[in-house]
Amino acid sequence: MAVLLIILSYLIGSVSFGYLIAKKTKGIDIRKIGSGSTGATNTARALGLKFFVIVLILDALKGLLVILLASNYLEANWAILLCGGAVIIGHNWPIFSNFRGGRGVATTFGVFLGIVPWPALIVFGIFILIILCTRYVSLGSMVGALAIPVVIIIKGYAWEYMVFSLAVSLLLLWRHKPNIRRLLKGEEARFGEKPKPEI
Repeated sequence: MAVLLIILSYLIGSVSFGYLIAKKTKGIDIRKIGSGSTGATNTARALGLKFFVIVLILDALKGLLVILLASNYLEANWAILLCGGAVIIGHNWPIFSNFRGGRGVATTFGVFLGIVPWPALIVFGIFILIILCTRYVSLGSMVGALAIPVVIIIKGYAWEYMVFSLAVSLLLLWRHKPNIRRLLKGEEARFGEKPKPEI
């Protein structure tokens, strides 16, 4: 059962809402616009703020759905967390979109909202605060990525949650390497601006 749910979690994660919505509403391939990501931020650059909110919610719901589904059928924490990891991987490297997805921020939030609600909400608040202060979504995402394992460790969750949060944090930071380079060069687009395509 655990193996089947992990595979299903990956397939759920592979549903790229940003790509599908851009294709259906405007007939465009969002992977050829801006940063090339299929996540909410790049969707906003291509389609506007309304679609940013829609994709953000849908991507987060993917992660939350998987955790709720896994928790209903699995008892072992490690198995549930592996499902959470699978949906994040599916979002980042979706089989339905030639393995070109998003950064995984919203889906990761949905996963943590399902397994550790209060730490997830605390980190989401930090994420929003950073964006409001700087207008850099990538910076808010990376600060959030660093904050989640810290909050989980402080709250004293079981070791598997600590290991999982550290692994996901490192994955998020690695996925933001292009953003880190642009931030250091002062070339990162603020929220609402159109970035140059990544090379």
